[in-house]
Amino acid sequence: MIKKVFFIGIIACSIASCYQPKRDCSTYRTGTFTFNYQIGDSLKTGKFVRGEKYSVDYFDNKIDSATIRWFNDCEFVLQDLESKVGIQYKIITTTDSSYTFEYKNAVKDPNKKLIVKTGTAYKTN
Repeated sequence: MIKKVFFIGIIACSIASCYQPKRDCSTYRTGTFTFNYQIGDSLKTGKFVRGEKYSVDYFDNKIDSATIRWFNDCEFVLQDLESKVGIQYKIITTTDSSYTFEYKNAVKDPNKKLIVKTGTAYKTN
């Protein structure tokens, strides 16, 4: 009986470890997107328009522009045109209308702890 339970457990773990989240990143390379973000207690919605070389963000009554450098279909760096600060993004999962991503500073500061955050962007066109 113990061998049977052990065998079933091994098979279940093997099947679960084969699961890969859906990632059709090329669908989200360009387009218009919305995202939610929080400032204090307020939940707000921003928008960005991403082309092949540039991204323009519209949030909190501000406009911000950045260059895009793609590493592959799922990973890229946005570098702010004004401050030259880079943020690295990695698309983790996709659906038919959105993608979930991780982002962090592109250059690690040895004096600060690296913080990785997640978000979701929704394609509007």
